[in-house]
Amino acid sequence: MAVKEMFAIAPEWNEVRRQPSGPTEIEFRNVGKCFPAKGKAAAPFAIRDVSFKIARGEVVSIIGPSGCGKSTILNMGSGLYRPSEGEVFVGGEAIDGPVKKVAFMLQKDLLMPWRSIRRNVELGLEIQGMAAAERRVIAEDLLDRCHLQGFADHYPFQLSGGMRQRAALARTLAMDPQVLFLDEPFSALDAQTKMVLQQDMARMLFEEKKTALFITHDLVEAIAMSDRLLVMSARPGTIIEEIVVDLPYRENPLERRKLAEIGPLAGRLMDLLKVGEDTELD
Repeated sequence: MAVKEMFAIAPEWNEVRRQPSGPTEIEFRNVGKCFPAKGKAAAPFAIRDVSFKIARGEVVSIIGPSGCGKSTILNMGSGLYRPSEGEVFVGGEAIDGPVKKVAFMLQKDLLMPWRSIRRNVELGLEIQGMAAAERRVIAEDLLDRCHLQGFADHYPFQLSGGMRQRAALARTLAMDPQVLFLDEPFSALDAQTKMVLQQDMARMLFEEKKTALFITHDLVEAIAMSDRLLVMSARPGTIIEEIVVDLPYRENPLERRKLAEIGPLAGRLMDLLKVGEDTELD
């Protein structure tokens, strides 16, 4: 894979590329994925020749046009899909099935309507066989940290969309995953609620040194929350550019959004994605 030279938004960024300091947590090596169609001898590739590494504790965002294979990458990283070519590693181990140390957070909260918020948060721990008292302690702590104090015994229909997404975040963190795959988790929320949840998640990822691979169509969101950006081409998707977001406040996206560098960097991403030239983001 040919990765283009890093884009520098300010002169001081023109130094040698900053290398992640921790061990590699996620690695894609020359990965391709095709989906064979019935009755057709050859299947088109959704992604091709995708290679990248993510260090432990990094947050990396993938952006690209509609249909370029962003969600396919997450599905392969979690073991839900197997690559048609190449290899995927999590924690140094080649993936050949679902990975326990990986957790998903999606656009929809997918809370079970017949379970209370606390019992939704406890679900994964219950499946693992953890004792009820221990599950309750973990769930209550996470609900407090996700600003849902007093709502443990409510049901999903009694909560706003933002509150349900907070509960989904608590449920994801309850499993104590080292790696989080975030597939547009804030896209269904209003702008104000989205920024509050971004702030909460960014702080938790930073404090707990979690590794995250984040898909978003919101360019400023990607810049505000990430250490690096991977820009994908149209199908078959491949990485066309990698950008280090060498800015402060990764744990505080509300403050990072105020920096002067945000606008030019978002403009650079729009150029790469050819926004306004019949390119559709998803």
